[in-house]
Amino acid sequence: MKIGVIREEKNPPDNRVALSPHQCKVVMRKFADIEIVVQPSTMRCYSDKEYQDADIVLQEDLADCDILLGIKEVPIQNLIATKTYLFFSHTKKKQPHNKKLLQQIIANKIKLIDYECLTYADGQRVLGFGFFAGIVGAHNGLLAYGKKTGDFYLPAVYKFKDFREVIHQYFEVKLPNIKIVSTGNGRVSTGVQETMNMFDIKRVSKDEFLSKTFEYPVYCELTAEDLYKHQDTHVYHRRDFRNNPTNYYCDFAKYYKAADVMLNGVYWQKGIAPFFTLEDMRKADFNLQVIADITCDVNGSIPCNIGATSIADPTYGFDPKTFEKTKPFQRGMVDVMAVDNLPNELPRDASDFFGVQLTKIILPELLKEHSDMLNRGTIAAHGALTKPYEYLTDYVS
Repeated sequence: MKIGVIREEKNPPDNRVALSPHQCKVVMRKFADIEIVVQPSTMRCYSDKEYQDADIVLQEDLADCDILLGIKEVPIQNLIATKTYLFFSHTKKKQPHNKKLLQQIIANKIKLIDYECLTYADGQRVLGFGFFAGIVGAHNGLLAYGKKTGDFYLPAVYKFKDFREVIHQYFEVKLPNIKIVSTGNGRVSTGVQETMNMFDIKRVSKDEFLSKTFEYPVYCELTAEDLYKHQDTHVYHRRDFRNNPTNYYCDFAKYYKAADVMLNGVYWQKGIAPFFTLEDMRKADFNLQVIADITCDVNGSIPCNIGATSIADPTYGFDPKTFEKTKPFQRGMVDVMAVDNLPNELPRDASDFFGVQLTKIILPELLKEHSDMLNRGTIAAHGALTKPYEYLTDYVS
């Protein structure tokens, strides 16, 4: 099996990579049947020289590869027909901007295995950058609050080589007595907790968060069970919620009245109630000053997320009176951080973490004659959608 690590060419650029030089070397030493080549890139967080120093072959034309590994969506003009690709296609939710990509994948009889769709038998995701999205998203939320209030200053994460360098900045920052609400309990939430711990922000119970004032910064964490209630029974049932999300409302109002900052890491899809409405934002008791929408579902769970932002310019203001985007950090506005590629601020850390999962779990599956895991993650093959993804038929027709 010959594996090609492709160059990331989506705009804006992404400098993460599926396998680091060391990981490529380890894989070929461990699996005698695997050969890995890397497409040259001037943008990648690991340089071409670092791959060459690890005795990894650089190869521009990947037409002779069996498997092609990437991170973000592959530009349509770069797709190689009949190959097997693994990358984040961002098509499972019928994202409009990637409709033509999936159409071309089917037309070219490409086998698309989407990292986001790779799961264990119980539905738990196998791969993801959520941990580093949580770390950076929480940092950026605090950075925005510091700029808005002038109480403290944080430099941007992307200005540092790795997370170890970032951590040293935290020792010099004294946070005010802010209250932060974090939503979710997956990889993103774990990353958020990492940043909270580095800042020594105390975790408190939901009841304490709503009823008490503190002399130090605190946060509370809300899971889906805390947030969503059935319209009739006012109880959360996980399986029913997944199958019938429109039967549930979101019980978040008491938290937007109490919190200064929101860090959102909850998975969202159409039919799930938003945390609040635009009309709620006009109420006198709407207290949120900064919202870091780490999952970044535009016009989704966070109604004031009306457009994704960039790493260089991560935050915009939202006017609750006009529902329009404004300059950030103004009084009376709610600031929204909506970067949709947060892990790219820590590309080497994120790539190393991702590559470990890829080599330990996915590569052995690729060597099997049959893999239920890979089948669950395959959106298209042989010029058609696979059965689990036939709901996308109207999307690609």
